[in-house]
Amino acid sequence: MNTTADAHIPSEQSDQIAAREQVKQYLDAALEPRVHSSSKSTEQYREDIKALLKKHDAALIAHYYTSPEIQSLAEETGGCVADSLEMARFGANHSARTLIVAGVKFMGETAKILSPEKRVLMPTLEATCSLDIGCPVDTFSAFCDANPDRTVVVYANTSAAVKARADWVVTSSIAVDVVDHLDKQGEKILWAPDKHLGNYVAEKTGADVLLWDGACIVHEEFKVRGILDIKQQYPEAAILVHPESPKPVVEIADAVGSTSQLISAAKNLPHPTCIVATDQGIFYKMQQACPDKKLIIAPTAGSGATCRSCANCPWMGMNELDNLSQIFESHNLDHNEIHIDEAIRQKALIPLTRMLNFKA
Repeated sequence: MNTTADAHIPSEQSDQIAAREQVKQYLDAALEPRVHSSSKSTEQYREDIKALLKKHDAALIAHYYTSPEIQSLAEETGGCVADSLEMARFGANHSARTLIVAGVKFMGETAKILSPEKRVLMPTLEATCSLDIGCPVDTFSAFCDANPDRTVVVYANTSAAVKARADWVVTSSIAVDVVDHLDKQGEKILWAPDKHLGNYVAEKTGADVLLWDGACIVHEEFKVRGILDIKQQYPEAAILVHPESPKPVVEIADAVGSTSQLISAAKNLPHPTCIVATDQGIFYKMQQACPDKKLIIAPTAGSGATCRSCANCPWMGMNELDNLSQIFESHNLDHNEIHIDEAIRQKALIPLTRMLNFKA
């Protein structure tokens, strides 16, 4: 294996600093208290949204990291609760004329890339991702141009423009398989944006992988010491870890995988308790899969935690019943609908189609 020891630092330090500052600004905005003017009850919101979905021939597609209220609503209305790969597949195959994507912006963009004839709405377009923000297309394109001998593989947590620059798009559930396939064909990989997932993939496959310098603000906060402290209290517990976590955390895991893979692991492992190192929104579906097991969220950052995320993505938290209930109001449509330049969409469709065909 010839993996770079350190993730790539863009040659222009100002670009790197600007990208990280933008992540901070988005994060600060995401953490601001949300103002709710309505006095509606949760049940009133749910009934209103159900009626709107039916009226507008819309399907609700929710990620595992959204709130239990939104996940259950998607289930009850014939929608979907899944990881980003299955969300994309579900939206492309569903007959609804409108797709409502409860997640973060790149997920809405992926739905639009695959289903350009459909209207794609989101509760808020402000819901983004630190990986997406930290990989601006201009700087990333320069990185690709500087390494023309490498096959460009990008994680799904990227903008449509970055996907358009890639040869392959992958989710965490198929990243190892795709890179292993490319490695066996003798290809060297340029990977972006999550350095922890990229390092995990490189170690699992032995591929030559050049890493971009990016990280998820949720998964990067998990620390070995805090998890092992919990393990001492629950010695019978399995440790389940998403591969966006730092390498030392991955190394102590009993199971490593994507959201859907971790749910399967919780169900199939014999352990009565699971310590889970990913966004705790996953507990809604994980508890359904193994109702008799005890689930414990892994602590973030030990005693020195800044708790900017505390195992909850602040951008996923922007998906709420109140903004979902207002999604079809005329004054909101311009701020909730996903639009993608057609030239970018067509280019991004190529690596996305490769991903879906590979999985199939």
